[in-house]
Amino acid sequence: MSAITANGEKKLVLASGRAHPELAQEIARELGTSLLPLDAYEFANGELYVRPGESVRGTDVFVIQSHPAPMNNWLMEQLIMIDAMKRASAKRITVVSPFYPYARQDKKGRGREPISARLVADLYKTAGANRVMSVDLHTSQIQGFFDGPVDHLMAIPLLADYIRTKVSADNITVVSPDTGRVRVAEQWAERLGGAPLAFVHKSRDLTVPNQAVSKTVVGQVEGRTCVLIDDMIDTGGTISGAVQVLKNAGAKDVIIACTHAVFSGPAAERLAESGAREVVVTNTLPIPAEKRFPNLTVLSIAPLIARAIREVFDDGSVTSLFDGKA
Repeated sequence: MSAITANGEKKLVLASGRAHPELAQEIARELGTSLLPLDAYEFANGELYVRPGESVRGTDVFVIQSHPAPMNNWLMEQLIMIDAMKRASAKRITVVSPFYPYARQDKKGRGREPISARLVADLYKTAGANRVMSVDLHTSQIQGFFDGPVDHLMAIPLLADYIRTKVSADNITVVSPDTGRVRVAEQWAERLGGAPLAFVHKSRDLTVPNQAVSKTVVGQVEGRTCVLIDDMIDTGGTISGAVQVLKNAGAKDVIIACTHAVFSGPAAERLAESGAREVVVTNTLPIPAEKRFPNLTVLSIAPLIARAIREVFDDGSVTSLFDGKA
């Protein structure tokens, strides 16, 4: 059997949208490369234009885009970037969305509701993406929405290892904000040396967005430092209410640990006044100066994403980054 072998080796290209350029630049530095030059702008009516400034023919392109507000604008820009790379003959296109858009709409809670997280996956595929990479999806089932490989990265090691430097592991209780994240809390507990678990019981009106009421805590928290975990903080109402419930139950201290700092509306003020000792988040989303407060700690997710990109490019194992548990 004969074959034709092309000259040269594989070429990795990083392309970033305009939503969070600081994170993309950090990832590029971690990989020892630079970002692909892009011509990107908006017409007067809001129509987006994106064109790579250099050839991407035959390359392995990673299209990085975070999705802060206005999310729809940045999602559309990313889709146009993917389409541009496909039409410029990129060999493989990997979507890197640290914060997956529409992740909360992953199932039908009531009749006639959309499953928008699935729609986003379909849009990525139709635009030309071969692979998707994201951090701490709202639910793991979203991995099944995309018809192709999905790399689900986890921020738990980054966040948990930081907290271990701040608190004695033998006095920690890991607290889930609701019953739906108990499985994630178990992973946290394992990372923190077998810490006990608790969860906050809350009620939610499905007809009202961004509104849930924390009622009581189930588990032993009295006299302990509670690590209250979640995948995202939007308006901050629920997580702040959970802090108060834990304090009322006798918790010594509360540390909030969250991957995605959406921080909409009054979130920063609520968190600053919640009574939490520290709020630890990652920079999957940009956090402007006006949304920062004294007890906020922001950890960089760039080294993790860069390592995952390198494993994908080298045909290695992303799962190996998480002790085989990704």
